[in-house]
Amino acid sequence: MKRYLGQKLISFVLTIVIANLAAFLILNVLPGDPALLMLGTEGSAEAYARLRSELNLDQPPLVRYFTWLFQFFRGQWGVSVRYSMPVRELVASAFPLSLTLAVLAVGTAVVIAVPTGMFMAVRPRSPLGRLFSWFTQVGMALPQFWVGLLLIQVFAVQLGLLPAGGNMGWVSFILPVATLALPRTSIFSRMVKTGMAQTLQQDYIRTAFAKGLPARVVYFKHSLRNGSLALATIAGLQFSQLFAGTIVVEHVFGLPGLGRLLLTGVLARDVPLVQALIMLVVLMILLFNLLFDLALGLLDPRLRYE
Repeated sequence: MKRYLGQKLISFVLTIVIANLAAFLILNVLPGDPALLMLGTEGSAEAYARLRSELNLDQPPLVRYFTWLFQFFRGQWGVSVRYSMPVRELVASAFPLSLTLAVLAVGTAVVIAVPTGMFMAVRPRSPLGRLFSWFTQVGMALPQFWVGLLLIQVFAVQLGLLPAGGNMGWVSFILPVATLALPRTSIFSRMVKTGMAQTLQQDYIRTAFAKGLPARVVYFKHSLRNGSLALATIAGLQFSQLFAGTIVVEHVFGLPGLGRLLLTGVLARDVPLVQALIMLVVLMILLFNLLFDLALGLLDPRLRYE
């Protein structure tokens, strides 16, 4: 375990440095002067020089990068030029919403996918099993932005049952969560079906049936547990990716989450905000991937981290 954690720590450091260095270089090779873009054409020469000094644009690129990296881990994330607010406050206000979306979307997808995938594995040739299989294929193919617009048109515009966007309490999360959960439900259902179908062909499953165990015990205790390891892996990856992967959905529904904040920062060339958000997203993805890797060891005792 110590060797595994040591290897993960080295991988974490390398990933953080490479990802943020790449983002830093991309922001600096884009055409235009960030300070000039932030001030506009009517900014004075004094304001322009002061802003370049605040952003360390008068320093060499590598010096700027490592200065910012050192300040980030000290908690000094800078001030957003677009919002004229500390970056930490902006991230702190947007993070809970993105975390809530990720938890609800993945949780909803898992709750629906487990029974759906089990049914497709146990009764693959039944009419309902074939219908579920068709729905999962369609769900994986539909673009998320189109699903979101369709849900808004039906449930907000036509029926008037749900708000079309904004953050007005728990009811505002229904349509965004449904939009995010639909493709993931299809993926998870396929993973459960494949895992259980393979497990049901094993000798110990036939032995369990021969011993007279009830079908629900065989399916839930033996087949589902051993066949759901792939689901746990994919769910962990999807949960991590949703921290920055909700840009389109947050924009469609007008939700002030991390994805929309990142998009606004990129469009405005808000360098402090974009760099801090990229660093935070990378850290969250690495941390949650580690937690899900360790959780797999609890689900499957055969896994050993050495």
